[in-house]
Amino acid sequence: MSPDYYIMADTIEKKFLLEEVDLISFLGINDSNLKPIEDSFSSFISVRGNQVFVRGVEGEVILIEKVLHEMKFTLNTTGLLKPEDVMTIIRLTRSGDEIIRESEYDDIILYTKKDVIKVKTESQKKYVKKVKDNDIIFAVGPAGTGKTYLAVAFAVSELKRGMISRIILVRPAVEAGESLGFLPGDLKEKIDPYLRPLYDALQDMIPYEQLKSYLEKGVIEIVPLAYMRGRTLNNAFVILDEAQNTTEIQMKMFLTRLGTNSKAIITGDITQIDLPANKNSGLIQVMRILQGIEGVGFMNFKKEDVIRHRLVKEIINAYEKFENGKGFSSKK
Repeated sequence: MSPDYYIMADTIEKKFLLEEVDLISFLGINDSNLKPIEDSFSSFISVRGNQVFVRGVEGEVILIEKVLHEMKFTLNTTGLLKPEDVMTIIRLTRSGDEIIRESEYDDIILYTKKDVIKVKTESQKKYVKKVKDNDIIFAVGPAGTGKTYLAVAFAVSELKRGMISRIILVRPAVEAGESLGFLPGDLKEKIDPYLRPLYDALQDMIPYEQLKSYLEKGVIEIVPLAYMRGRTLNNAFVILDEAQNTTEIQMKMFLTRLGTNSKAIITGDITQIDLPANKNSGLIQVMRILQGIEGVGFMNFKKEDVIRHRLVKEIINAYEKFENGKGFSSKK
């Protein structure tokens, strides 16, 4: 994309030549990817063939130049560009934030209306690579390392790109006895408290009305583990969260649900097992059984990878010292 400059009274005009980019994907249907720019700035924008002309006050035109540049790199590196992606780029550009260096594009997982979701640590970078390279991935580590949030972001990204047709988010409802029968209300009212963290992640990534539509149509399902039996999941991205609270039988049942063109991420923290004393964690067992199988990846996060409030890491350290001092062993 190379600009030419034309000075016109108090305004300037730039001409951008769109090179090495798919014009339809860049501009969007009926130039829909340019509309957020037109709505956000007062400059005049026109398209003639593979040229984009921008005329306006100098400072604003320079900002639009940065937006167009980021749009090109986003499309060429992620293979997808939508109006909501453009809005995110505009917001970051106007805030004065450094957007993304070319070397960082591999770290991007998802563009949302509010932000860019990308890896923040070396461990997260390794995690994303394992997700790309394997069909089943086990991500184990303490709370706050991003293992579940990034898994959901990756699933939403794959859905947006058309690589899969649905997302299935699963959690064992251990605190509800897994039968859920004794709780008041209908199924949704019974399971919502145990699935709320997954809803929260989705609401960060998908506009409310679109998320509501996805849930109503079954494009996105959020279900307790007990309701997975007997299903075969094709063309799906499946995430099992809090997997340390699955029994050995439940873990085998879940893993054998995977169908063609599907991917599964299993996340958990083996120091936070809530199963009854007579039940063994399926997550601990499966990490031994599936080692060395091609297409199955393992990612172990450490307390150093925690990226929540700085006190979370301190809390984890304090509990480890307390448990060790009492003769307990923190399971790792």
